[in-house]
Amino acid sequence: MRGIYIGLGANLGDRAGNINRALNQLNAPPFFKLLRVSSFYRSEPWGVKNQPWFLNAVAEIETPLQPHDLLAELKKIERDLGRMPSDMLWGPRVIDLDIILYGEMVINSPTLSIPHLNCLKRLFVLMPLVEMDETLVHPESGKLFRLYLEELEEHQAAGTCLRFNPTA
Repeated sequence: MRGIYIGLGANLGDRAGNINRALNQLNAPPFFKLLRVSSFYRSEPWGVKNQPWFLNAVAEIETPLQPHDLLAELKKIERDLGRMPSDMLWGPRVIDLDIILYGEMVINSPTLSIPHLNCLKRLFVLMPLVEMDETLVHPESGKLFRLYLEELEEHQAAGTCLRFNPTA
């Protein structure tokens, strides 16, 4: 299935390397085919401010996995790349992988919410998502993600998020 968008983030160690290793795993048969990746974005920590800045991206993948099985595979990739369990919500991490969208599907279960619950509040999700496809529509509201991004940028309540230039 297409139209599956995964958010990637890291703020510990080699952030770009960690994201690239995760992207390699998101292109590994038989579960994954990587279709495209946004630019990387450098973003201010969200929630817990006293930690290093994050590097974020969004990837579109194809997978035969259903959403809950996909979530389990993403958690396995996180563990394989060195993410340790933590009690700190929004704390520092070697890698973070979140399902942002799964086609037009809407899921609200105790273990999984699609679209991602906080995606409309986070520049580091909306900016790369809109970069990849300005015509993407939120499956519940029917509103363009581009319009949510414009509203969030107007209010500047979402922190700082800048396109990352590794040579700068």
